[in-house]
Amino acid sequence: MSYYTSLTGLKNAQTELNVVAHNIANAETTGFKKSSTAFADIVSSSVITDPALTVGIGSRVSKISQEFSLGAIEQTGSALDLALDGEGFFTTVSPVSGQTEYTRNGSFTVDGNGFIKNASNARLQVFPIVNGAVSTASRQDVQIPTVNASGSPYSSVTISQDGHVTATYDDGSNSDLGVVAVANFIAPDGLKQMGASTWTATGKSGAATYGQPGTGTLGGLMSGSLERSNVDIAEELVELISAQRYFQANAKAIDTATQISQTVINLRN
Repeated sequence: MSYYTSLTGLKNAQTELNVVAHNIANAETTGFKKSSTAFADIVSSSVITDPALTVGIGSRVSKISQEFSLGAIEQTGSALDLALDGEGFFTTVSPVSGQTEYTRNGSFTVDGNGFIKNASNARLQVFPIVNGAVSTASRQDVQIPTVNASGSPYSSVTISQDGHVTATYDDGSNSDLGVVAVANFIAPDGLKQMGASTWTATGKSGAATYGQPGTGTLGGLMSGSLERSNVDIAEELVELISAQRYFQANAKAIDTATQISQTVINLRN
């Protein structure tokens, strides 16, 4: 029994090492959110078991949770680098699969067709401007026209603190292309990780609710800035040492059980 009990501890220690290693590996990944491991004990008992004689049979991983605390904000000066100073996620849609994804990585660029996209080519979503007012009933790709109605070529793009995407043209005119759509979830730790600092909604996270930056519980938009990873290297190194000791202790318990078994076998011989 002691072999299997300690074996569960070894497996759990390996899982914790994997989680800590993943956190450390992404300490410099923009918009990354660290994870932590929680464990629970396993107890073998039945309705006729004497509570005073109940023996535990090991441990298990009960949850690997994501921590969505705010990372440090780094100024970059690029107009299309965005950060949320608070809760919420940027909404993007893949032009290939049509899948909606959510991210805290606000590093965007303009492609050859005028779409604002991230490194995975997913397009930033905005609320359209209808008759001069923001319509939050729908979302769409934001696309910058290469020329305005007067035929003047595109010059630059800016995004204000309230999320308005404004294109400027050589003749000095401006065009409001929409307002950045920010999503939030009732249980963000239930989001499914997709890699590249992106997530998708699940039944555990609940459906996304959308709003403009800086409204309700949603964070304000910071243009020219990016949110760094929320990984604390010092904290992760402590967790790494703790997981290593945890692994070594369980390995020692198995070694001790082996020595005892060998002693018993020798006595019988």
